[in-house]
Amino acid sequence: MSTVAIAGWAVPASLVNLATIAVTVLLALALHWLVMNALRRIAERTPGSADDIFVNYAKRPLQFILITLGLAMVRESLDLGKTGTILWARTAGMLVPALIGWLAINMIRASDKAISLFADISVADNLRARRRRTRSAILTQIALLGVGFVTICLMLLSIPSVRSVGVTLMASAGLAALAVGAAAQPLLKNVIAGIQMAFTEPIRLDDVVIIEGEWGKIEEIRLTYVVVKIWDERRLVVPVSKFLEDSFQNWTRTGSQLLGSAFFYLDPTANIARLREKYTEIVSSNPRWDGRAQVLQVTDMKPDAIEVRILATARDAPTAFDLRCDLREAMLAYIRDEMPEALPRHRAELGRDAWKPERDGAGGMP
Repeated sequence: MSTVAIAGWAVPASLVNLATIAVTVLLALALHWLVMNALRRIAERTPGSADDIFVNYAKRPLQFILITLGLAMVRESLDLGKTGTILWARTAGMLVPALIGWLAINMIRASDKAISLFADISVADNLRARRRRTRSAILTQIALLGVGFVTICLMLLSIPSVRSVGVTLMASAGLAALAVGAAAQPLLKNVIAGIQMAFTEPIRLDDVVIIEGEWGKIEEIRLTYVVVKIWDERRLVVPVSKFLEDSFQNWTRTGSQLLGSAFFYLDPTANIARLREKYTEIVSSNPRWDGRAQVLQVTDMKPDAIEVRILATARDAPTAFDLRCDLREAMLAYIRDEMPEALPRHRAELGRDAWKPERDGAGGMP
């Protein structure tokens, strides 16, 4: 067992190594505490900003990075032997890229959280906020995928036996994608579609859509799939590529405000002017109406009935749906109680001239 002479005493080298490592770790932790306190004080001077988010996400990775840097600085003073030196180098080669990748991933997540914090989609006019959050969500996933791939490649580069694998992965990522393209075509198709969606924006978070015959809101946008929250609390998981290849309805593409409609089938003799006056009164007193527009019109005529359409505007899709139900119920109640003659009726004309039997021939009547 090798020893080290300290003040005339022969101390085992392993004990000296442990003491050196322990002191280094303690100094690194103290430095980390000082740095984090300084960063927190700086963040507190700018209330309402996203500084504290980045500080919180950087806390844990920075702690291990400072410890690793400290151990790297005292490496030359440690007596590890040949085997220990090789093991130290291998461990450092794996640990340093992993810690840097961890810090980068946390910073990417902090950026996404900061954007989500300042892009509030709960306000009435949330088009710009939804656009920012949608693009941030997709680009964050792409960045995380890229950082993870590079981190793994750098870790492989530190191992001589698999270094060639790491170099190959980094140098020929495009060729590898082509090689597995046939087997992973659906996955790659949706990944590419997700990247395209981040810039073309056919949908955004909180958009109201009708897809696969279902009405719902865009709840999550992932790199390869989209989660649509159906009105009855079900979740519809749709591949990203479907939003680029197939047609669907987007009710909030350019804004959250909507025009709701309802239809009635009434008797052709119904007093439309009286109905229009009552409808104006009903819609004006409804708090869900945003005051932009409302109208009652006869839009079609059939042999036994006329089609009457009512329109009213609301600030968003859920409110428009509730407004349509309110107006439909109120109008039906008014027609039932005050204008029952407006309900459709089937007419038949009966009289002497309605049926004239033959008076001549075998089948006639006298």
